[in-house]
Amino acid sequence: MKKWRKFNGEKIELPIKDAVEKTIQREQADGHRLKVCIGTDSQVRSNTTEYATVIVFLREKKGGFMYISSDKSTKKMSLKERMINEVGKSVEIAYALCDLLDKYDVELEVHADINTDPSFKSNTALKEAMGYILGMGFVFKAKPNAFASSSCADKIVN
Repeated sequence: MKKWRKFNGEKIELPIKDAVEKTIQREQADGHRLKVCIGTDSQVRSNTTEYATVIVFLREKKGGFMYISSDKSTKKMSLKERMINEVGKSVEIAYALCDLLDKYDVELEVHADINTDPSFKSNTALKEAMGYILGMGFVFKAKPNAFASSSCADKIVN
């Protein structure tokens, strides 16, 4: 089971689905309209790839906060494979939470840290990532609109 924490380092003890439900209930009780954006970023350091997956809760016109999960892999892989792995980690969480988000009428976006500009290397994974995410029925965002992966998760692995 993945371990999740808040940005301040505080551990989330509940299973992530329960923690997200409690968070949505609290935020909606406080009058906030929420959107959830899920993204993953990775960083290769020598023989290890470090991943950070984030669940970003956006309060309409009132900022936001995030939950973070980190993990590592020592598997050697191409850039394209790493990009698809990132997307897979995000989709896994989105899939686990989508019924819950529907229940509370919370909009969901899956963000991929993949550039839409063909001059960037990560662009090689764009079609597959987009097909994967859209095929699962999720709203897809890539750079420069994928802040959950390219800004939030990026802060954790860098």
